[in-house]
Amino acid sequence: MKENLNYHAPAHKIGAVSSLSGVPTPTLRIWELRYDAFTPHKTLGKHRLYTDEDVLKATLLKRLTEQGHAISNIARLSQKALSDLLQQQQVSNLSKSQSSATEQLVSVAVVGLALAGRIESKKFTLSFNKLSIKVTDIFDDLSTALRSEFQEQPEILIVKINSLHAGIQFDIHKLVQISKAIQIIVLYNFGQENIIESMKLSGILVRREPIPDTELADLINSVLLIDASQTTQALTSRTLIPPRKYNDTTLMHIARISSNVLCECPRHIAEIITQLASFEQYSHECLNKSNEDAHLHAYLSAVSGSARALFESALEMVAQHENINLQEVPK
Repeated sequence: MKENLNYHAPAHKIGAVSSLSGVPTPTLRIWELRYDAFTPHKTLGKHRLYTDEDVLKATLLKRLTEQGHAISNIARLSQKALSDLLQQQQVSNLSKSQSSATEQLVSVAVVGLALAGRIESKKFTLSFNKLSIKVTDIFDDLSTALRSEFQEQPEILIVKINSLHAGIQFDIHKLVQISKAIQIIVLYNFGQENIIESMKLSGILVRREPIPDTELADLINSVLLIDASQTTQALTSRTLIPPRKYNDTTLMHIARISSNVLCECPRHIAEIITQLASFEQYSHECLNKSNEDAHLHAYLSAVSGSARALFESALEMVAQHENINLQEVPK
């Protein structure tokens, strides 16, 4: 006799839930039986099967109990209520620590429940030394995110999808416009090469799954400013490297304009930006290919991206001084 598999897929056995969430199996059983934290599907063979939502809830419960919340008070709360409570706890902890540290808060919106569970885990957040990751929104999937409103503008938008094709690419670009996120990371299982290259050219970081938590943390670190407190005033309020402002064609045109004025600074700065942007992209590609050197290339990408952003600001200052209207430069 076949077991009845009419449940919300994908489903996980309790051991998998324990492995993904970091909650010991006996603890999960106690939370379920004593506090009604979960209502797993039971097959005809009496096996309990848990959904991705259960994995995320177990992760959130673990984080909150570690912060001192009693499981009896939070076990029956919804996933959204638990996420909101954790965000409040993170903001509270951050305000307490700011008097003795220079910790920065990075807001992240996540599309994909299983991915959100990974990012919410304490093990993942330990990858960031002076940064606190605040998950502002969690959406089941891309279509749900497009129909929903963001609680606040995220600095990073991370999207997990199975198949990356032209239709999905359109939806992702639409979601980027809605969210107004500074940096976008897309994780996929299967994808068309031309679509992947097109998204990379548009400034989106694209990475194929499976990707370990350490590498995902490196990918996020690669878009964070290096020593932001020491940069110019124009960038001190940012925690992320802003996207590239000027493409190679624009910079080549600026370099030619500089020959008509006494100062050669516009040409030199345009050339430096081009080189830094090329190295920034090179470092991202190396980050995607080399697991062993991921930390190094994440750092190199962040350094070159930070420098590129600073030189873009310097270019605008020089252009203003030399009466060069960058708005009229061909894009």
